[in-house]
Amino acid sequence: MSTYSRDGKVRNTSGNEPFSTILERQLSRRRVMHGGLTAMAAMMAGGALTACSSDKDTPKPTPGAPAPTPAPTPAPAPSPPTLGFQSLPNSMTDAAVVPAGYVAHILGAWGTPLNSLAAEWKSDGTNTSTDQANATGMHHDGLHYFALNNSSSDGLLAINFEYIDQDALHPNGATLSAGKRPVEEVRKEINAHGTGVYRVRRSAGRWSIVKDDAHNRRFTSATVMDLAGPVAGSPYAVTPFSPTGRQTRGTNNNCGNGYTPWGTYLTCEENWAGYFRNSGTRSADQDRLGVGRSSTRYGWDTAAGDASEVDGEFARWNVTPSGASAAEDYRNEANTFGYVVEIDPYDPTTRAVKRTALGRFAHEGAWPGNVKAGQPVSFYSGDDSRFEYVYRFVSEALWDPADAAPSNRLATGAKYLDRGTLYVARFNDDGTGAWLALREDSVTRDGRTLGAIYGNLANIILNTRGAADALGATPMDRPEWTTVNPLNGEIYLTLTNNSQRTAAQLNAANPRANNVNGHIIRWAEDAGRDSFKWDIFVFGSDAGATAETNRSGLTALNQFASPDGMTFDSRGILWFQTDNGIDGGRSNAVAQSTNDQMLAVVPAAVKNAAGAQTGIDASNQALLRRFFVGPNECEVTGVTFTPDNTSVFINIQHPGNWPYDTDATLAAPSGVRVRPRSSTVVIQKADGGAIGV
Repeated sequence: MSTYSRDGKVRNTSGNEPFSTILERQLSRRRVMHGGLTAMAAMMAGGALTACSSDKDTPKPTPGAPAPTPAPTPAPAPSPPTLGFQSLPNSMTDAAVVPAGYVAHILGAWGTPLNSLAAEWKSDGTNTSTDQANATGMHHDGLHYFALNNSSSDGLLAINFEYIDQDALHPNGATLSAGKRPVEEVRKEINAHGTGVYRVRRSAGRWSIVKDDAHNRRFTSATVMDLAGPVAGSPYAVTPFSPTGRQTRGTNNNCGNGYTPWGTYLTCEENWAGYFRNSGTRSADQDRLGVGRSSTRYGWDTAAGDASEVDGEFARWNVTPSGASAAEDYRNEANTFGYVVEIDPYDPTTRAVKRTALGRFAHEGAWPGNVKAGQPVSFYSGDDSRFEYVYRFVSEALWDPADAAPSNRLATGAKYLDRGTLYVARFNDDGTGAWLALREDSVTRDGRTLGAIYGNLANIILNTRGAADALGATPMDRPEWTTVNPLNGEIYLTLTNNSQRTAAQLNAANPRANNVNGHIIRWAEDAGRDSFKWDIFVFGSDAGATAETNRSGLTALNQFASPDGMTFDSRGILWFQTDNGIDGGRSNAVAQSTNDQMLAVVPAAVKNAAGAQTGIDASNQALLRRFFVGPNECEVTGVTFTPDNTSVFINIQHPGNWPYDTDATLAAPSGVRVRPRSSTVVIQKADGGAIGV
């Protein structure tokens, strides 16, 4: 998530114990007892995070009884893959950088037509709102490849378009006349948001969009969508557009993403609250989420009243109560945002569905846990704001393997995503954690139930952050993307940064105030229980920092800050990307050395001298390697692989002077300026082999 799309304010005033306190207390204790983070992680890591055993666990033989039949010798675990590329040096250029033997080209840059209704992209910014509704959106973020017939050369890309750059979108930037935005500009901006699905095909080693394919479609900030789950039908979802409270229009600020085991795409609404304003009496959730007071992010509401306005398309961004009831104004419009949205990429006749049971907050992804027959399905989400929380949704329905290929994917989504329990995480200082249920009968810190505070489940969901506050969840340092190791089920989470940690919070056990670098945490859940064991996998840092800051011993070849996008590939390689605030003026040491990047590591190979799996430290840091560096001013975000791992798709958001050519690695000649276009970059080996090895 770019710093352009958030306001940086801290809205959590709950007073819950910050994760920094828990982390440092644990680290301090482990340094004394076990010699530092390596020993701590080794103790907790089982497949990474293992349990201990003792002699008393071994049954004693009965005298005179026949010897027990020996258990079959388990097959040895496959050796983890070995990264086959050298770590890239730092780079600060107007071009992408890939390892030797790799190629990278542009796919679906902003404004690329998806069908014949859109004109070709114009470098002067004069494309119309209709063009934009039928072309790729702006500021690419999360994405996922859906194979057609299991193909690694023919599939669908589902992709998020997070927000806009008005200076690039319009010929001369945004305009305002007598306090009003022009209708055509507003519609173009609305159509540049959202998400999309389009068919992509590889021919002669080159990927391209299949124009006019039946699968190609856009979901903008004006597209009709269904509401499902607890909030659907609530009186707080009623609007003039949907008197039953079961529909809404649009999806906004789509950042992280996910997918489902039944083949649908999950796009997540992150910093959507600032698109609305309420200058009147405000609800607690509006303040907690950051709904604007006097203005909206792009001023779309100022176009209200235009003669061409349809069904309050502009008025709805002003949620100030003005009528006698919700049926007469748009006071509830913001209540229909802040969710995980499910899309069937394979069926263009279906509507998108907002799955409200997964909570309402600044969703940064919704990643599925590994599924097992007869067990619930879990999804994990971070709430990307300082001192916010980590959530897990657990389905009421138990997984049926037949649902991996359903005849109706969205009906299957309803089965697993509309009924279940939303939990928020508490991290304990002994390396354990607990999932706290957001149910009506859940008891809060002050002894009341959530039902007593909010009334019903729909209202708990509408006030997800407040309910999590009340339960005593652990505030985190901007929880962003989650991903799950396909080999052992461990969950990884990027904690991007938190510069609001003040010196007043420092003590001997809390040395990481002003956490500008972030870190990655992981946990393994206790089978059949709402508990888990956690450790820190890697700390971000510049190479020249003190040992107390650079706890993972990073060097110039793998220093990073602000981990963000992340995924595992099918082989167990972890790939993560950075959003290092370069658009904020290269304000930290890493940003002064290199552009944003993507790194790779094989967690199963990260071990200490005794051979136990552990986190990254000075003894094994070389296993973490820089695979990609983006052009100047960009964020590197979103990552997905073809099934055979021979192509990886990543997104470049808000570049400064790029792309100059369809070859992503070519920079504009000195003195040449281009209109920047966020783009997908496809990386392949020149010989067609598997990525990374």
